Amino acid sequence: MKEYTDKQASIAHFAKALGHPARIAILHYLASQETCFFGEIHDVLPIAKATVSQHLKELKEAGLIQGDIEGPKVRYCIHKENWELARVIFADFFNDCVCKKGSCGCHEEQHD
Repeated sequence: MKEYTDKQASIAHFAKALGHPARIAILHYLASQETCFFGEIHDVLPIAKATVSQHLKELKEAGLIQGDIEGPKVRYCIHKENWELARVIFADFFNDCVCKKGSCGCHEEQHD
């Protein structure tokens, strides 16, 4: 049986973490901050408090964010090294996986 490459496994790992709109909203919000965010994500995004921790856990496990407890609050930040890695491997994936003209019909006009 053939093995998947490390790059394929990394893409799938990051893609799984990106597979929910709430996680995309969390990442979008954190990436727009100039500093780490201290506070409750559910206060600034339309996400129920009960579901926030699960989404944050998924993003942390994928390595896309960091969260540290500091006193009574948690500090959330984009994990910059992994963020850059994800950006590069997704860009490479989409640049390398281009539909060849005629191979999938996406470049051909449909005629009845």
